[in-house]
Amino acid sequence: MLFIGIALLIAAGLALAVSADAGAFLGLSQVQTGQLVPLLLVLILVAGGAFSRRRAVGELVSALALWVGVFALAVAGYAYRDEITSVAARVVGELAPGQPIIDTKTGTVSFRRGLGGHFEVKASIDGADVPLIFDTGASAVVLSLEDARRTGIDTRHLHFDTTVSTANGLGRAASVVLDRITVGTITRHNIRAYVTEAGALDTSLLGMTFLETLSRYAVTRDSLELTN
Repeated sequence: MLFIGIALLIAAGLALAVSADAGAFLGLSQVQTGQLVPLLLVLILVAGGAFSRRRAVGELVSALALWVGVFALAVAGYAYRDEITSVAARVVGELAPGQPIIDTKTGTVSFRRGLGGHFEVKASIDGADVPLIFDTGASAVVLSLEDARRTGIDTRHLHFDTTVSTANGLGRAASVVLDRITVGTITRHNIRAYVTEAGALDTSLLGMTFLETLSRYAVTRDSLELTN
């Protein structure tokens, strides 16, 4: 019965906290504070198990301190969820350089420099996952023959009538139009690109026909930032 009374008092206190916009002290809006109430009530019910049996005063104090800590962590985790998500994304970016780090507030998609010194960008081209190398020296998006086939392009009917310069020397390429390229949260349609002959290109390139559609792109130390 004592626990029920305490739970009712806590519930009433939470309701008053929401109405008084007490979450503002933690950077939460009134709506966000209200969304926390169900979580806290569940934690209160779970914590009730610690008080449902007779225990020594020392055990009750320890249990109370534990659940106060759990409540505090839950609130702090919710309040700083964007920052926690950003840090987690950066860790993933360091371990897997081609994975995008997405900032939902600014619309920026970032990538970490790979061990080879290049920025690898994992993109989706016409529904197929294709790794690209960021290259401002490429006048267009350039796909290797293998990657072009993965995107569904019928390479048997392409006309390789354009001379291109690649890391492997001069080669020939065919002009195509890609229906859709998605990098992180950035999507572009009808992007002009080239497909190279077999052996002319080791890795496909993210060139200017995509980059020039962005509001901003920048390289800062070991980070590449693309802004929608």
